[in-house]
Amino acid sequence: MKSGNQTTVSKFLLLGLTEDPAMQPLIFSLFLSMYLVTVLGNLLIILAISSDSNLHTPMYFFLCRLSFNDICLSSSIIPKMLVNILAQDQSITYAGCLFQVCFVVVFMAMESCLLAVMAYDRYVAICHPLRYTVIMNPRLCVLLVLVSLFISIVDGLLHTLMVLGLSFCKYLEIPHFFCELDQVIKLACSDTLIDNILIYIAACIFGGVPLSGIIFSYCNIVSSVLRMPSPGGKHKAFSTCGSHLSVVSLFYGTGLGVYISSVVTDSPRKTAVASVMYSMVPQMLNPFIYSLRNRDMKEALRKLISGTTSPL
Repeated sequence: MKSGNQTTVSKFLLLGLTEDPAMQPLIFSLFLSMYLVTVLGNLLIILAISSDSNLHTPMYFFLCRLSFNDICLSSSIIPKMLVNILAQDQSITYAGCLFQVCFVVVFMAMESCLLAVMAYDRYVAICHPLRYTVIMNPRLCVLLVLVSLFISIVDGLLHTLMVLGLSFCKYLEIPHFFCELDQVIKLACSDTLIDNILIYIAACIFGGVPLSGIIFSYCNIVSSVLRMPSPGGKHKAFSTCGSHLSVVSLFYGTGLGVYISSVVTDSPRKTAVASVMYSMVPQMLNPFIYSLRNRDMKEALRKLISGTTSPL
């Protein structure tokens, strides 16, 4: 089983956010509440869009996929953490850890791609309104989602295969509440240079490229809106972008905050606490942002809730 400082891995230990047993019930309640709010909120968004024919447009098509992706991302992280707290067992199998690494990378990359696609949709709607239905046809919408999913899956599988080729030491404790890619790689005894290079390349591709596309889209949107003669038209144009811009700011802002915290602090536990803001909070708040700032969504949710509660 063992050779030198290397060992055949059967499981890792997830140390979580704290080792204080008295804090575990509070953490369990907090994360369970966040998970339920995330799943129910995004599920309501999906049901509202599906049930209201007025929302069968490209913008809400992409929003529906974003909500589904948020459910999948949260489900890749939180349930295992809750089970570990209940069972008072910090372990996760080697295969389970690899699956978690893969799913988290896939859904994070998919989130970034979908936000860029949604920015492009708003760009076409505002800058080329007369050609919007021609450009954003159903075939292109489906193709954009499928391409985003494909490259996200390739990214996740590539990272997972790289981790699969690593040799690990006897120290197999991950100071995190899930198998975060960077923390898993740090446990390896073998050379991780290629893995670290791949992480930075992927961060540039799935962080920098979509963000650049979003910035480009909104620069053109602002330029186009400022040329509008009607104040009402300007307000309507900006209001259609407000929800998406809020979600983009939350997603990339919290991601930047996690990166900065990992640079300025040597404590992996503090970085794990900060990563909650990146991996869980945006997915929980997205339904509130879109439902509170979007009149069409509020009306669709009202119809959905009143329809489910009304007597047959």
